[in-house]
Amino acid sequence: MPIKGAPAQRTPRAQRALRLATGTALCLAVSFGLGLPIPFMAPVLCVLLLATLNRPLPLKAAVVLALAAMLTTGVGLLLIPILRYYPVSGVLLIGVSLFLAFRFGLRGGNNLIVTFLVIGLTMISSAGFADFDLAALVIGALVKGLLLAVMVLAFSHWLFPEPANAPSPPAAPSLPAEEVAKVALRATLIVLPTFLLTLIDPASYLPIILKAVSLGQQSSTTTARNAGRELVGSTLLGGLLAILFWCALSLFVHLWMFFLWMLLFGLVLARKLYALSPTRLSPGFWLNSLITLIILLGQSVQDSIAGKDVYTAFAVRMGLFLVVTLYACLMVRLLDQRQSNPAQGLT
Repeated sequence: MPIKGAPAQRTPRAQRALRLATGTALCLAVSFGLGLPIPFMAPVLCVLLLATLNRPLPLKAAVVLALAAMLTTGVGLLLIPILRYYPVSGVLLIGVSLFLAFRFGLRGGNNLIVTFLVIGLTMISSAGFADFDLAALVIGALVKGLLLAVMVLAFSHWLFPEPANAPSPPAAPSLPAEEVAKVALRATLIVLPTFLLTLIDPASYLPIILKAVSLGQQSSTTTARNAGRELVGSTLLGGLLAILFWCALSLFVHLWMFFLWMLLFGLVLARKLYALSPTRLSPGFWLNSLITLIILLGQSVQDSIAGKDVYTAFAVRMGLFLVVTLYACLMVRLLDQRQSNPAQGLT
């Protein structure tokens, strides 16, 4: 019997929304406060961990995950000589490896491992193609960001624990065996052109890789019918939220305000993500919007610190995000149409 005046027990979805928003805001503030390299990397990883795991990682699992991240991203270092001296063979090898990585994830493999593999194949190899020290910096940023994200994950679960009687989340629906290759190819075709663009200027275009990886994974649950709404809509919403966030932060620039504004924006998106405020849009839409917001905002803060023109840089970056997203929509539509009309190419 509930006691009058006692706070009502939160539902599992409410706990998860609070955990996601608080953990993301805390990880963002700590990452920028400590001046970590590529500081928006840690909150992006934290969002993925908090959205994927409803239990804190044991110490052993956290260490194994960090080692797996180092090994999978280190694959990119082995591809640097091939890219430099045999560029065509290197690009083809990376394309095949991306296909195998996405297929591994679609067959039930760990999505975090897939993310690290794709980052290693693209971000690390493209950074090393320009400068080996830049590749080492990206690996260091990834490992440090992952360790911070794991610590924030444990703190967030301590602060907002999962109820003991909370039901386990339903397993993601598995794709039919004949669909896996097509969806893996689609994700590969989304990421590969962005990788080629990054080879031109890795220092400027590395954030675009993260966006392409997010789009590639989001496209696995997207059909031609809702591709524009899911992919383009989430990108535009993330950009709009980044503009609103920047305007709000400019009223009083302080690390604590950075944390508080991220907490507010995170709560709004987390309520949508966990259907506390139901919408017709999928959870992937809201998750991709949050990741886009963090990447765009983090880059703008770094541009401001470096003394660059923040607004011009944001406009260029947002334009590239939209181009990558529209290209992703095109791939979804073309491959879905090809599947629905298999005999078209024979006539």
